[in-house]
Amino acid sequence: MANIEQKVETLLKPKIEELGYRLYDVEYAKEGKNYFLRVFIDKKDGIDIDDCEKVNDGIMDLLDEADYIKEQYFLEVSSPGIERVLRKDEHLQESIGLEVEIKLFKPEDKIRQLEGILDGFNDDEIILLIDGEKRIVPRKNISLIKTKYNWDNE
Repeated sequence: MANIEQKVETLLKPKIEELGYRLYDVEYAKEGKNYFLRVFIDKKDGIDIDDCEKVNDGIMDLLDEADYIKEQYFLEVSSPGIERVLRKDEHLQESIGLEVEIKLFKPEDKIRQLEGILDGFNDDEIILLIDGEKRIVPRKNISLIKTKYNWDNE
């Protein structure tokens, strides 16, 4: 499925940028018996439903013509949200210095979830600052990493 995601991203990125948005990510997933192609877009002052509709209308014909996906699927265009999943190195780079939440595939020292400041990363590791202490987390052990928004400040 990653190959489809890459092909779709390459196809859609120029059109989405032409429309005035940034292509944040593409996800192709099977959930139950249904397939979903999720296109996450962003812009400086945030995304609203009109933005999603504009991009949806702008990319549908491109997707139909390319015909990369043989199965019937649902197209969803949305914002990556305030708490963003960090799937790419580009996402990690943009998030250095921000608070993140990491979920592990299996517990380490009886801990399955970590929260801290993203301090850095490389191909093999994520470096977190937790209460001022550096903690190195092997990337292969991470099931999910996302930015964490402080809802208490609202």
